[in-house]
Amino acid sequence: MPKSTAKPPPQTLAAARKRLLGLRNPKDAEFLQRFFKTTPGQYGAGDQFLGIRVPATREVAREFHDLPIDDIASLLKEKWHEARLLAVILLSNRYAKGSPAERKKIFDLYVANAARVNNWDLVDASAANIVGAHLETRKRNLLYKLARSKNLWERRIAIVSTFRFIRNDEFDDTLRISRALMRDGHDLIHKAVGWMLREVGKRDASVLEAFLDEHAHELPRTALRYAIERMTPEKKRRFMAAKQERATEPAASSRR
Repeated sequence: MPKSTAKPPPQTLAAARKRLLGLRNPKDAEFLQRFFKTTPGQYGAGDQFLGIRVPATREVAREFHDLPIDDIASLLKEKWHEARLLAVILLSNRYAKGSPAERKKIFDLYVANAARVNNWDLVDASAANIVGAHLETRKRNLLYKLARSKNLWERRIAIVSTFRFIRNDEFDDTLRISRALMRDGHDLIHKAVGWMLREVGKRDASVLEAFLDEHAHELPRTALRYAIERMTPEKKRRFMAAKQERATEPAASSRR
């Protein structure tokens, strides 16, 4: 089979922007605007889409794998959602292969611009690969600071970053941050907490069950449903019953 003679694209910010704009699809953009809740008052309010699906964005990331980090930083500040997604994918890929100095630069850049990682797909595509990976062998105080942030996306970064530790059978930070976020008011945090707890359960069911024995009654319902998703029907009923029983206690006591 003959080798491709196509020249690789120039690794410049202008070329990357042009490539993204060339993939623009207005019909898909309309769908994505609705899917990512971009109307006023919703979590993605004001976000703007070109209409590029994730596989195509990842293909662009492969094409621009050597884009300078300063140019990737510029992409992270773009108004287009897909440009920011491209940025976090590039940063994740570069972190995995980078030298210690380059990894430190990527980590610092990501944390400084965490508020620009401003939708759940951007967080989920990058937090564990960059923040979690960087803190794997370091102190993790930053995660607890992010968990206390007023910024929704920084709080989601805090819990999703622990996915990296879960893969190493390290669960303490996931459980501690889950406790810290149990009273969070946002559904996207409930989903992330439940997701990470479910991942803990995949590695060690006894750890998850012990956590739920203590906290099922105070976990948000969405978080609990996500956490128990892979359990047997019997165990699901037990933990949902614990939630329901505690929820009805105040009403019962007020009638006495």
